[in-house]
Amino acid sequence: MIFNLIILFFFTFIAGLSVVFYPNLNKNNFKYVLTFSGAYLFSITVLHILPELFAISGTYIYIGLFVLLGFYFQIIIDYFSQGVEHGHSHAHHSHSQKGVFMLFLSLFIHSLLEGTLLVHPHATHEHDEVRHLLFGLMLHKIPESIALATILIMDLSSKKWVSFLIFIYALASPLGLLISNIISINEIYSTSMFSYLFAFVAGNFLHISTTIFFESESKDHTFKATKTLTILAAGILAIVVELFL
Repeated sequence: MIFNLIILFFFTFIAGLSVVFYPNLNKNNFKYVLTFSGAYLFSITVLHILPELFAISGTYIYIGLFVLLGFYFQIIIDYFSQGVEHGHSHAHHSHSQKGVFMLFLSLFIHSLLEGTLLVHPHATHEHDEVRHLLFGLMLHKIPESIALATILIMDLSSKKWVSFLIFIYALASPLGLLISNIISINEIYSTSMFSYLFAFVAGNFLHISTTIFFESESKDHTFKATKTLTILAAGILAIVVELFL
């Protein structure tokens, strides 16, 4: 678990920090990392998370309900975060201090929930399967953190303050993992409760990944040949990982 905590924190923090100290960094190159991560997370959700959740739970209707709740909750998060969790920084406008706080808080909650998926209590994920999820989250956190840092650096003039906020944000997913692991070890929640939590986060993933696929509000999110190939490559990799590794 310590390795997962370090990896999640490191990639998130370094990606965000790169914007602070290298503002001329060509962030367009990361849009394909974003697309790849979204396609990979979508594929893993469909191939592994959802089938496993339905297989281990006898209350199918509740699993489906929590998937839907997670999907619609992400819509609410999107309202405050302006889509930073799926790489948006191009439609930025200045925020008040309250606006910056709501943006940061919504992204923190989103990342906290993501980290919970990496715990594997009882009949849920095996160790190797957690590593597959970690790979997808790791790729997802890079453009997400870059987009957040880009917006923060435009609203806050202090590099030290932005760096501090990115540091706090980078702790969110590891904190989610740590809290879930403590709950699992102490058996505070039942396996079924964890199933509902994972279903909720799976709903988050479905919203984020499908938004990445189909969004077309700017030229950065159009389906060019390279983007289509990136999506297909991520899907094929997820299939290979799920079936053969």
